Amino acid sequence: MKILVVCLGNICRSPLAEGILKSKLPENFSVDSAGTISLHEGEHPDKRAVETAESHGISIGKQKSRPITKKDFEAFDKIYCMDLSVYEDVISMAKNEEQRTKVALFLEEAEIPENNYEVFDPYWSGLDGFEKVYQLLDQASENIKTKLLNHQI
Repeated sequence: MKILVVCLGNICRSPLAEGILKSKLPENFSVDSAGTISLHEGEHPDKRAVETAESHGISIGKQKSRPITKKDFEAFDKIYCMDLSVYEDVISMAKNEEQRTKVALFLEEAEIPENNYEVFDPYWSGLDGFEKVYQLLDQASENIKTKLLNHQI
């Protein structure tokens, strides 16, 4: 199974989610991340995201930001979005209902109703905001892993 995690710039939330999911899922799962904007294309994740991940034993520093493309709808089985704005942008790119059914909010799929199923963007916060996002993504990733391995999604 191939999973894509999407946030706005692909430097904070989605790189963390990619790293966390990769650390939890077996090797037959493929996980990547992207953003809905290309502002940070080619850049590594935010230093605070890298530092937070490393403090939990996960290396994300070599990831590079990229924008989501229409080809991603064919390449990935699941596309998880970090918030409603990202979800709406991603859904608008889908060419048909089959592609739209691949798209979900990350927290909704994980059945974590916190903050309307949205993962807040820690970009404008300090390390504490990144740690909160990490904890939320870690819990959600554990739930998604369980559902995937039990063929519930």
